[in-house]
Amino acid sequence: MARVCLAEFSHVKPTHPSKNRFPYPAFLRIKRSPLSLPSFLLPGEKRSKLFGKATHEMDHRAEWVLVFALGVCILGRSVEGLGVNWGRMAAHKLPPKTVVKMLKDNGIQKVKLFEVDTSTMDALAGSEIEVMVAIPNSDLATMNSYQSAKNWVKKNVTNYNVEGGVKIKYVAVGNQPLHKSYNNTFDKVTFPALKNIQNALNEAGRGDSVKATIPLNSDVYYTPPDRPVPSAGRFRKDIRGLMTLILEFLSKNNAPFTINIYPFLGVYANKNFPFNYAFFDGATPVVDNGIKYTNVFDANFDTLVSAMKAAGHENLTIMVGEVGWPTDGDVNANIRNAYRFYDGFLPKLAANIGTPLRPGSMEVYLLSLLDEDVKSIAPGDFERHWGLFRYDGQPKFAIDLSGMQQEKLLVPAQNVEYLRPKWCMLNPNAKDLSKLGENIKYACLYADCTSLGYGSSCHGLEPSGNASYAFNMFFQVKNQDPQSCGFQGLGTITTQNISQGRCNFTIQIAAGFSVAAGLTRLVVVCLQFAIVVALLAAT
Repeated sequence: MARVCLAEFSHVKPTHPSKNRFPYPAFLRIKRSPLSLPSFLLPGEKRSKLFGKATHEMDHRAEWVLVFALGVCILGRSVEGLGVNWGRMAAHKLPPKTVVKMLKDNGIQKVKLFEVDTSTMDALAGSEIEVMVAIPNSDLATMNSYQSAKNWVKKNVTNYNVEGGVKIKYVAVGNQPLHKSYNNTFDKVTFPALKNIQNALNEAGRGDSVKATIPLNSDVYYTPPDRPVPSAGRFRKDIRGLMTLILEFLSKNNAPFTINIYPFLGVYANKNFPFNYAFFDGATPVVDNGIKYTNVFDANFDTLVSAMKAAGHENLTIMVGEVGWPTDGDVNANIRNAYRFYDGFLPKLAANIGTPLRPGSMEVYLLSLLDEDVKSIAPGDFERHWGLFRYDGQPKFAIDLSGMQQEKLLVPAQNVEYLRPKWCMLNPNAKDLSKLGENIKYACLYADCTSLGYGSSCHGLEPSGNASYAFNMFFQVKNQDPQSCGFQGLGTITTQNISQGRCNFTIQIAAGFSVAAGLTRLVVVCLQFAIVVALLAAT
């Protein structure tokens, strides 16, 4: 989706009558408890009182079982060929080194970036994580100069792509530059930029290992209204010639065609869209020349395959640059549906099923790693909630990136430091509320209020709750500056957590926090699990 930060699109949507919500299964509920010292790290005397003599006299066999169990809990793995998009449009960013550690802890071996940031690249150096670096759409015109392209490659690829450096595999030339919403703005500069970057990579001796590609939205192809089936796929008429040139160049350089597919948008944009068709657990099939399509991902992907075939390049490698499901910001953007989507999609990837027209393995980048609270919401409030992890690197729900359907939480970011436990709320003693609306609007102009929208996680709060949520989001963005909780006398600071139900009133992470010593939430959970196993082995 568009990588543009437009604060002016922030707003509080009108309140609609609440609807019944699906109760989350127990394994999707993340219980967040204060950090406490695992019992077996207590002095022996106290430990014995808690667990009895068996714990105090744990033998070597139990200790080895403990280490083994701890290792199993901590180490993660993911489907081969699976990567994630790492966007950084957040008011408070996790340190890159913390994120890279989180990627490695979860076995994620590929990452797609949206820019080249020095701190991010330095953190990725030596990690062995495959990286797709990117050129923003705003720089495509500059890349029409071959000298500028060579300079960019030298600065952002050659300098990093060395032994012990960053394992760069792709260069994304733009981000969906041919999307209809751009009104052909980048049509004339995209292909020359692609050519110059790949040729510069070739000249620099990196062309065999680093490929230039263009992440494109699936709106570059279509099916006619009278034949809405994958085999009728064709590229848009206004860019058909351009797409042919792009395909020929990618094929010549053994580079992949990159496409972004969003099953969620089918549900979001069309009330009549067959809901189950967005998932992978059974839907009324669409039959095309004897082929049964039971999900929109396969149908969309094969529509592209047909369009490429019609253009004479049906065998070109296809890579999925973005695919996922948001967890907030819309009535259908929630944890239940995200879990359902990934619980079907990841096993499909792991089994190398592919699609009817392209069976086998595929390279895929999930959208996305983290929530981004200052990303443009022009497409919809859900844009800020694609993350598998919250803004602070904490997992949202159980997901098994290996595709083995083992219901387990991902490994969270470690040693995250937060601001002090303080919230800004509507002053219950405020008498004059005539300016409340404009103050809420002001807060949401500069902070993320998308969770207040209809169907979202904080929908249905009382008017005072809506005001407190908006005030607190602004307060946190401003690093809890006391003056940021004024709101013309309507705001007041409290040390009591004012979260309500499943609506979390955020405490932001400390800006530029340093990694502190000590155990993280993950290690606490793993150690508590390991001690139980060890105790069983000791008895």
